[in-house]
Amino acid sequence: MCCSVTDLRSKDVINVADGSRLGCITDVEIDTVSGALVNVVVFCGRGLWGLLGRGEEVTVAWKDIVVIGDDTVLVRRGGLKPGALCK
Repeated sequence: MCCSVTDLRSKDVINVADGSRLGCITDVEIDTVSGALVNVVVFCGRGLWGLLGRGEEVTVAWKDIVVIGDDTVLVRRGGLKPGALCK
């Protein structure tokens, strides 16, 4: 299966440790030297287009992605940066 960055942005991110929804992918980080995708950035906010408060963003390492499905991306909880909690 091929997947573009645009396709990734429409997928929900689920933590396989507890089944919780972390949010949606908003951005990716690419190593410009190797051309490899390094991280995905997940927005876990509840605000209404930024009007009702800004949510948190967490970075999930590419190596911590378990599987990319049609609608969701499953990740291991270990991929979250320490201190970043999305509820």
